[in-house]
Amino acid sequence: MESDDPVDSYETTLRKLAVRDEEFVESVLGDDEANLRQSALDPKTHALVRLGALVAVQAAPASYLWTIEAALESGATRREIVGTLVAVMPAIGTAPVVAAAPRIGIALGYDVAAALEAPGTA
Repeated sequence: MESDDPVDSYETTLRKLAVRDEEFVESVLGDDEANLRQSALDPKTHALVRLGALVAVQAAPASYLWTIEAALESGATRREIVGTLVAVMPAIGTAPVVAAAPRIGIALGYDVAAALEAPGTA
């Protein structure tokens, strides 16, 4: 049963995704507001989920900047952003997380590599 809510029910969304409904796919790929609305997630959770996906696909460093900025603007803490790395590690493995850590550090204004080279750090 469909609701009057502007966001599709989960059943409708699953059907649209399963058949690759072109109109739906284009709307959520091409419009960040539509993507957020259709996800039914709050903005902070939405940004953290995207961050986890970027880590999983070993995205380019620039991708992290935009997503981390969105997470911070949505109320995520730096600890929650780093916690996302910990949360995805059992699902995606250690290698992508290790590769992403310095990139996420840079996006947060923390140079992990420089910190590791400093005396007395490990």
